Amino acid sequence: MTLRKVMSTALVLSLVGTAAIGCGKKDETQTPGTGTGGSTAAQELKINFAAEPPALDVSKASAAASFNILNAVHEGLYRLDKDGKPTPGLAKDMPKVSADGLTYTITLRDANWSDGTPVTANDFVYSFQRTLDPTTKAEYAFVIAWIKGGDAIMKAKTPEEIEAKKKELGAVAKDDKTLEITLEKPVAFFTEILAFLNYFPQKESFVKPLGEKNGADADKVIGAGPYKLTKWNHEQSLELVKNDKYWDAANVKLEKITVNIVKDTNSGLNLYETGQADLSELKGDQYQAYQGKPDLTIKKELTNVYLEFQEKKVPAFANAKVRAALSMAIDRKGFVDTVISNGSVPSTGLVPGGTSDGNGNEFRTVTAKNNVQAPFDAAKAKQLLQDGLKELNMAALPQIKLLGDDTETSKKSLEFIIEQWRKNLGVDAITEPIPHKLRLDRSEKHEFDVVLSLWGADYNDPMTFLDMFLSDNPFNRGQWVNKQYDELIKKADKEIKPADRAKLLADAEKILLDEAGVAPIYFRSRPYALRPNVQNLILPPFGPEWELRWTSIK
Repeated sequence: MTLRKVMSTALVLSLVGTAAIGCGKKDETQTPGTGTGGSTAAQELKINFAAEPPALDVSKASAAASFNILNAVHEGLYRLDKDGKPTPGLAKDMPKVSADGLTYTITLRDANWSDGTPVTANDFVYSFQRTLDPTTKAEYAFVIAWIKGGDAIMKAKTPEEIEAKKKELGAVAKDDKTLEITLEKPVAFFTEILAFLNYFPQKESFVKPLGEKNGADADKVIGAGPYKLTKWNHEQSLELVKNDKYWDAANVKLEKITVNIVKDTNSGLNLYETGQADLSELKGDQYQAYQGKPDLTIKKELTNVYLEFQEKKVPAFANAKVRAALSMAIDRKGFVDTVISNGSVPSTGLVPGGTSDGNGNEFRTVTAKNNVQAPFDAAKAKQLLQDGLKELNMAALPQIKLLGDDTETSKKSLEFIIEQWRKNLGVDAITEPIPHKLRLDRSEKHEFDVVLSLWGADYNDPMTFLDMFLSDNPFNRGQWVNKQYDELIKKADKEIKPADRAKLLADAEKILLDEAGVAPIYFRSRPYALRPNVQNLILPPFGPEWELRWTSIK
């Protein structure tokens, strides 16, 4: 998951994918706040999750594993409800927006950190400044740069210049309870983005003394959300308990949440079926076995899975024909049917189905005729590889290393892909499954040949997928460069007319697909076994994997 976004334009975007939220056998997204009344059931929830969270640092977090925990122990000015609509969180009410759409004035409610000290407007100002500070090395700093002066902080070179630019940032604490944010230009979905975790406040007196250790252990995490992190047994489990200092603690039902780090889904399902977990993802045969059961819940996601080719480390990958060959040689339908087998579908482009085009339509539907990802074709792929190698004066590709997570599904995915390359192209490749945190670190440092990556939408618009492949975007791990692509994305960023902007984005995606800048594999859906007595657990189509703010046990 991730965001680092270039500034978007003043047009009405549908941030939410209401049709995409939960379409399983039971309704896991009931109206927030309904609760269970006088339920006497133990309000404890046990969840299986496949990855250890990297550091729980509001500025530095960029992985879903971190988002999940931070969203539970913390809160922003707003929190998205079951329909993806912003509801007041630490803000007392909705923002007052100036006529030009640039200035947001927000009044904070009486809220406290989990240590009992008040949350103030300056906690937000400090958080924004810290994220934008180039020495923090926050990958998501780009999204905070929507605020006026944010880009100037990011580009500052010396400590003195950084501090001077921070004072000019368009985020000002007018008093302890009043925050004023001025944008560089109107962003129609800015209120929704204020619910995104990088807009959470940070307590300077807690964060600053910790330095690089901030968020590394349970005692190094502080939030103002519905729960507190009390235990973190790394690579094994995390324990959260109800935060009695939360502003709406009276309506938080769960008393305790245990998150088990379980990379093997068979082990996860065993925990579920023996009563040691209440939510566990299903894979393959498990999904088939749960068809028709009340436990089965489907999470439709705005998430894609794709390959990135490191063009600087492997010069052959700078050749579009070589990239296209490696992409076209993969039988995507066979992949989702045999490896994934959970309702996910083969990719037909980069932007997943269900994503709005920002103009009232579904992006994938309106681009279906023109933006066609090259289908699986082993013979054509082999010819493309030969043509590409000829242009490079190479007889064959060197051995390729395919990097990915060490989860069960990821390891099977890596093996399927390299076997497709061997069988259809005669390419020698080996897999490198490593822990999720290390895979993210190596991706960030461009230490890979090819990496199997995943991206979940930060908001419901094509830009959340497309701008990450700008030539200067830090999330462009493969370092693919296309000037025309850059120009189209930047032009779309400034385009006010929704229809014109949608076309620019469609044109940009077509270039990415034609050039095989990345190789999309599939659009993800995720089936879960969810205990039927768990009420109001939301499985959003984007953002955190689960939302537990309104959850209770019946």
